[in-house]
Amino acid sequence: MGEVKMLLRSECRPEDTWNLADIYPTVEDWEAAWNRIAEKCAGYDEFRGRLGESADMLYGCLAFDDSVCEELDRLDSYAFQMLDQDTGNSEAQTLQQKADDLRVKVRSASSFIPVEILAVGEETVDRFMEEDAKLAGYHRIFELIFRDKDHTLSAEAEHLLAEAGSVTEASSNIYKMFNNADLTFPPIENERGETVPVTHGTFISYLENPDIRVRRAAYESVYKTYGAYRNTLATSFQANIRQAMFYAKARKYSSTRAYYLAGSNIPESVYDNLIETVHQNLPSMYHYVALRKKVLGLDQLHLYDVYTPIVKDYEQKYTFEEAKALVKKGLAPMGGDYLNVLQEGFDNRWIDVYENKGKRSGAYSNGVYGVHPYVLLNFNYTLDNVSTLAHEMGHALHSYFSSASQPYCYADYRIFVAEVASTCNEALLNHYLMEHAENDQEKAYIINSYLDTFKGTLFRQTMFAEFEKITHQMLESGQSLTADKICSIYHDLNVRYFGPDMEVDELIDMEWARIPHFYRPFYVYQYATGFSAAIALSQKILTEGAPAVEAYMSFLQGGGSKDPIDLLKMAGVDMNEKAPIMSAMKVFDDLVSRMEELL
Repeated sequence: MGEVKMLLRSECRPEDTWNLADIYPTVEDWEAAWNRIAEKCAGYDEFRGRLGESADMLYGCLAFDDSVCEELDRLDSYAFQMLDQDTGNSEAQTLQQKADDLRVKVRSASSFIPVEILAVGEETVDRFMEEDAKLAGYHRIFELIFRDKDHTLSAEAEHLLAEAGSVTEASSNIYKMFNNADLTFPPIENERGETVPVTHGTFISYLENPDIRVRRAAYESVYKTYGAYRNTLATSFQANIRQAMFYAKARKYSSTRAYYLAGSNIPESVYDNLIETVHQNLPSMYHYVALRKKVLGLDQLHLYDVYTPIVKDYEQKYTFEEAKALVKKGLAPMGGDYLNVLQEGFDNRWIDVYENKGKRSGAYSNGVYGVHPYVLLNFNYTLDNVSTLAHEMGHALHSYFSSASQPYCYADYRIFVAEVASTCNEALLNHYLMEHAENDQEKAYIINSYLDTFKGTLFRQTMFAEFEKITHQMLESGQSLTADKICSIYHDLNVRYFGPDMEVDELIDMEWARIPHFYRPFYVYQYATGFSAAIALSQKILTEGAPAVEAYMSFLQGGGSKDPIDLLKMAGVDMNEKAPIMSAMKVFDDLVSRMEELL
């Protein structure tokens, strides 16, 4: 039997990797930047206790803070991306730790700023803005500070919270190292009898395999391994909820959810509307599950059967060059300015393409202000990977246009709107692929992939969101949250979301331990809300053309200059309402019906 070898990072072709030298040419340059920032921290003392003296003093402080934080963001990006490309690299681990420590130091040194601005008062700040046009550029910053005044503590308490960062982030850091650097899964035999490694990057591709033996083997390899550490992982997960509780209580919020949604000014009703609307439409998922079971010809449908294509005798693989070409064609409705930046990213090593030993799993985009965005992939030649490229480049171009249009202090957009740009790209790509399918079989294959995107984003992420809501509320109310209890909650949710035609076995009960996003509390719901908004916006772009593109580009350029819901309203979608979610559900229903007709 042959064995497929995983490349070491040093064996990867440079053209297949991102170019971190665009941030800092060498590690020595990074170290020099670290020293500069560490030395500049003392500069905050020049402003401490003096922000109410004059408009010039207040502006000087905010401009100084921007200069420190902009450099710190670059420093942090270089370190964590260097670590993510090879989590076993000890030098990268050291850089990341130094970056984390420096961020805590900067937060601590600058923690007095919002407290003093509150003490100065709105009337004085308004007068300062009238006196100094440069200071007026920070009007949005002042608006957010005064809006958050009930949750801002004394200078001493803010300093203490900032200092606590290196401790409270421990559960997330421990999980990240365990999951990416230390955890290994037993190899399996593929459909050709070859021994192949099971990794975070290859796992889903094995679940897509038409051979049920391969799917089951990969599934058991992963979840039995997680199960062996169930108590440790449950303790880590619980510790992360407790750190969220600590910050929510310290900041005087009623719950962890209220605390995490407040940063983007998202009403909790938006979260509940999502769960309620998806619950109302679960029969649509049950319809899809029943169709999958029927077409696959299975007596029992298991959760390791939900990724394999239901279009038989059709499998399409794509090279990365083919993937880039398809994405560019799919995004043609966005116009020349958008496509030119897309091509710039393709040509200039913004993207880290393939999996290598120790590389972080999954995919993401990271915008580096004053440099350019970066994209991490684990490209594996499937249609899903083509969609992932479109998705992550949506994030990247959002960062690009936001950074090009906004000053540093407003360039960083909220996560609530981040998933809109990425998913809109996917929707446009899928429309192109369906319109240009050469035959019914190819069209069915593409619809199958799109349905899986709905399943994985709108339904699955909402299930994750409900899991977070339940587990956080339980711990906040004083109930125990043992491994058995966490697994039981997760099991019951799978039963509810997949319906009567799905066999929900015990192994899936450990899937929660595989989801790194749970270490960013109340993050995942935004995939589902963003997906719903993106479906609506993509339809407007396809039907209305240039006016819709112009409105959408204004949204991309908005950065953090407005609240997320207001930015989306500007683009033509109101997420206070259930309508966008219902609209997305209708598209899902239509796709299931089209699939039935084609098969």
